[in-house]
Amino acid sequence: MYLTGEFSERQSIGAAIERLKAQGRTPEDLAIFSTEPVELDPGILDRPSRMSLAAVSGAISLCLLAAGFVWYTQRDYPLITGGMPLFSFWATGVVFYEMTMLGAIVTIFLMFLWESGLLRRREGAPVPVLEPGRVYLRVHCEPDEISAIGECLYKTGANRVQKLGGRL
Repeated sequence: MYLTGEFSERQSIGAAIERLKAQGRTPEDLAIFSTEPVELDPGILDRPSRMSLAAVSGAISLCLLAAGFVWYTQRDYPLITGGMPLFSFWATGVVFYEMTMLGAIVTIFLMFLWESGLLRRREGAPVPVLEPGRVYLRVHCEPDEISAIGECLYKTGANRVQKLGGRL
């Protein structure tokens, strides 16, 4: 079940989030919608990101994959090199570098899509119809918590609170 509070003042949205977190709501239970960017104080609605870990692991993985591919092709296909070494760092260093960067870029792009929720299918209330100058806070809650959360939203400055399209 979802409750959506409509706020006209941007300062009150931070107070509402703090109060809801004090009642036991997690950042995953809260979603903010607005036609303009909403700047919150640090620590109010921070969600952990694993993007840096994913970028490093993707870069290392693709670099190792490229090194394995180069090693395999140089040993599998017999070449007459005329006394020159089979493996030359200068010839394959560019390949390693480019594949490392490609691994980091692709992993960051996929992680961005995952963390933004574009790759995940979420069941829930649709995005509210947004009016300019308004900020909407959607809260995921259980049916027995509706009255307490609705009261909390009203006390922190919500102009109106809606429950799945109906008024509370």
